[in-house]
Amino acid sequence: MDLTGKVAVVTGAGRGLGRAYAEALAAAGAAVVVNDVDADAATRVVKAIVESGGRAAEVVAPVGAAEVADQLVDKAVTEFGRLDVMVTNAGILRDRVLWKMTDEDFDAVIDVHLRGTFTCARAAAIRMREQGTGGRLILISSPAGQRGNFGQTNYSAAKAGIVAMARTWAMELAKAQVTVNAVVPVAATEMTKTIPAFGPAIEEAERTGTPLPDWMRKDEGLGTVEDVVPLIVFLASDASAGITGQAIGIGGDKLALWSHPAEKQTAYSDGGWTAADIAGVSWQLETYGIPKP
Repeated sequence: MDLTGKVAVVTGAGRGLGRAYAEALAAAGAAVVVNDVDADAATRVVKAIVESGGRAAEVVAPVGAAEVADQLVDKAVTEFGRLDVMVTNAGILRDRVLWKMTDEDFDAVIDVHLRGTFTCARAAAIRMREQGTGGRLILISSPAGQRGNFGQTNYSAAKAGIVAMARTWAMELAKAQVTVNAVVPVAATEMTKTIPAFGPAIEEAERTGTPLPDWMRKDEGLGTVEDVVPLIVFLASDASAGITGQAIGIGGDKLALWSHPAEKQTAYSDGGWTAADIAGVSWQLETYGIPKP
């Protein structure tokens, strides 16, 4: 996919998936604004892109505040003349079970993931509408937002909210030809290394350079960060113009379109329901939580 002439912002691009996104977009021809809170990490990514023949600039700041979102868009415009793609990847974790989670744990994660996605997408949408040539909002979600996950009240809520915002913004920005999609990536990162079923295989693959086993790449849809980037490049390209309002998962050898919530089972009672009537319904209950490997 040729992204020559396009300009992208990637938040949280100093390492891991964010770095892979930034480098892949640059390799496809886009100029990239690299954002991270770690100045050294951001500088390393910019240097790597430039040394590979690409164009990149950095903004060192934590996402969340509207001022930072405006700074990211302004950097893209002043350095490269426009903005075509916003990838909202920045995130943090503050994992604790409900009864141990503090207000600070909750607010910190919501501020970076949910508010950070909102402010960056809003700033990008304003600029894209002014340009009048369309654009791409690529919002990074998680399986935790689709299924829930033990100890991740804050993270799951934020990631679920991101998918809901993607659906809403897809409607609001359709006339401006700005597509909005949520990506649900699964990759071998520092976080997935902590999962007992995955950790040993990931560490062995990193130590020996051998691929992850098929059961991880296919059954679990978990691979390297490089396995995720083709979806980001595709969604940033003109080829994805007809795709918007979707949640798309990728990892390892697996690509998946997530369904949107829908009524699974309905029943009717003439004149309305009593509590006793409801107690007599035979429910086809949904599962919840990320399935164990």
